[in-house]
Amino acid sequence: MKYLDKQDMDKLAIGAALLGTGGGGDPYVGKLMAQQSIDKYGPVQMITIDELAADATVATFAMVGAPTVLVEKIPNFESFDILYEEFVKYNGDKIDAVMPIEAGGVNSMIPIIFAAIKEVPIVDADGMGRAFPEMQMDTFNVNGIHNTPAVFADEKGNTAILNTSDGLWTEKIARSLTTVMGGSILNGVYLLSRQELHDHAIHHTVSTSIAIGETLTTSKQPIEDLQVLLDGTILFRGKIQDVVRRTDGGFVKGTATLTGLDADKDATCKIEFQNENLVCLVDDVPRCTTPDLITVLDLETGMPITTEGLKFGARCVVFAQPADDKWKTEAGIRTVGPGYFGYDYDYIPLEKNS
Repeated sequence: MKYLDKQDMDKLAIGAALLGTGGGGDPYVGKLMAQQSIDKYGPVQMITIDELAADATVATFAMVGAPTVLVEKIPNFESFDILYEEFVKYNGDKIDAVMPIEAGGVNSMIPIIFAAIKEVPIVDADGMGRAFPEMQMDTFNVNGIHNTPAVFADEKGNTAILNTSDGLWTEKIARSLTTVMGGSILNGVYLLSRQELHDHAIHHTVSTSIAIGETLTTSKQPIEDLQVLLDGTILFRGKIQDVVRRTDGGFVKGTATLTGLDADKDATCKIEFQNENLVCLVDDVPRCTTPDLITVLDLETGMPITTEGLKFGARCVVFAQPADDKWKTEAGIRTVGPGYFGYDYDYIPLEKNS
């Protein structure tokens, strides 16, 4: 058992941005909101799944939408209260703890805000071990736990609830809602049992994010130490030559092109993203694909760079790490593998392709 304070939020924001593989929303905005919540309500208790009571239920809260929108459209605290009350109305008021649905950017911070305001613990786990762009892309849905009723709220006081036939329909309708409601909205999805978390969640992602932040803020050789901490691989060292991005259907889609430095000086790297980095090609050969994690790091500091932060001339390291084994199933690859996103590549695990 641990209590998270404002200093932990600094580390969590960094680590969540790295695990977010470029997406999950701007961690800086979420960090400030989480720190303000802790200022007002006090530190947030973090517990493991094993520390939950046998009959405990855990709710997941997040934001849905394009990360570039969130940079300018910051949620207000009133919308958190509205979403929580609507969630309780449709799911019941026995919420013993909250949890991130993904380890990424602002969406690692949103549950901290709910935990502080409602004075409940946050569980050291999530449903992805990284960030993914669509709502059906979590380990609960992949294992047959339906992701509705899903509740949504915007900053204007509007709310909506979805009941759908399957997770893909939840994503399709929610994406339309997001576009109509301003491109970025809060949502509450699952109310999960301790056993469901034990069987299907990705364990210890909050504490791992904090450990990443600690490493990047204290290490004299941050990228090398990250390799040890995360079993990571350096795919490419280079300078960003071009970034093409567009907001399309509630997503930020695009390609970043890097020219090589040092040992990679004669090579070219392309990163394809849809909110999150999905494919890394070196000289047009796939080096890493989703669901394995691809993150762009600052060459000097090792700090993660989100997709909306990619800029011409930045000197970067393309860093990869293996996805959790829960994604390396037939259902997992069907849901989040390269083929789902329209890439004509077979998924080859990072450890076999590096």
